[in-house]
Amino acid sequence: MEIQKSIKNLTDVSLTLTKYILQTDGKDSNVVCSPISMQVILSLVAAAAKGKTLDELLTFLKAKSSEELNSLSSYLIDVVFADGSSSGGPILSLANGVWIDKSLSFKSPFKLVVDHVYKAASDAVDFKNKPNESADLLNSWVEKETHGLIKDMFPHKLFDNFTWLVYANAIYFKGEWLNPFMASNTKNCNFHLLDGSSIQVPFMTKSSAAYQYISAFDSFKVLRLYYKQGDDKQRKFSLNIFLPKEKDGLPTLVEKLGSESGFLDKYITSHRERVGEVWIPKFKISFGFEASKALKGLGLVSPFSPGEFTETVNESSEGQMLFLKNAFHKSFIEVNEEGTEAAAAFGLMIGGGSSDMLIDFVADHPFLFLVREDVTGVVLFTGQVLNPSTT
Repeated sequence: MEIQKSIKNLTDVSLTLTKYILQTDGKDSNVVCSPISMQVILSLVAAAAKGKTLDELLTFLKAKSSEELNSLSSYLIDVVFADGSSSGGPILSLANGVWIDKSLSFKSPFKLVVDHVYKAASDAVDFKNKPNESADLLNSWVEKETHGLIKDMFPHKLFDNFTWLVYANAIYFKGEWLNPFMASNTKNCNFHLLDGSSIQVPFMTKSSAAYQYISAFDSFKVLRLYYKQGDDKQRKFSLNIFLPKEKDGLPTLVEKLGSESGFLDKYITSHRERVGEVWIPKFKISFGFEASKALKGLGLVSPFSPGEFTETVNESSEGQMLFLKNAFHKSFIEVNEEGTEAAAAFGLMIGGGSSDMLIDFVADHPFLFLVREDVTGVVLFTGQVLNPSTT
């Protein structure tokens, strides 16, 4: 497998998902999401799919085979999401889990993939007779793996006699700025909303005319802020902010983000320029949505109908055919003077049935952001800020 080609496809899918979410469920709100969280779980689901269901999953994930997805996921888990705190870098983790009703058992080949490729926790639970206890168990796992940032991931009411399997993963990231903002320089100023009004919010500021990783184009600017990496020389994590030129230019930028091939490689700079004013609002966002609509809207339809997950479990006594029932995604991010803390969880329920001029970067109106590992190009989190004063 050509890992860079797979990562490029992964990024394309991430931006397509981001565009869809920002234009539908998150159209009128602050948004943070982790498309990669969804993609890893869908890759695990694909490992047990056949026929039309597998074909749709591979098309959606832009992969040629489930083996390619397994190899990519293994690389992400072992390399990109390896914890860097011991070497002075970001705290980072990606945990996977699969829970099966105790009346069923995994097929051996699939269980090997679960254990050794995705390194997923797996356990048998009593979904049918103890639905509330099962929901509490899964929600506690997500809360623990996200350091308490994602709570109540799965609604209790959706666990019933027809719940057979639940897949979930959890991502956590906490990074300190390589060049932190001084809290004493934080000041209140106007942030302009899409409706033309403005509010006062606290901005982190720098005005030293220092060199920053920044690029300016006709309709937007991009600022890259690095996190401390310590002794880890293999990875470089950064926050990238895409600021439209026009105060109401975010919708146009969102359309461009998900439609233009190679968007990130084209517009994220690796060169530094002298910068005048840098103003970035502090923000904290929690966002969650039922993801089935997004997945179906982007062409993933067959997995939600009784179909071809025949390689997952040994046949149940009821003879039920497995299919996806519900999909949930929740994310959180906080950006302040010290750095960034972010978490995300995704769950699937399966049932039966440059120039010499100084460039200012004043993010005083709605903008896009993403957290990325820059050596591989893997995107961890994406989102938009419409109003920094709301969570």
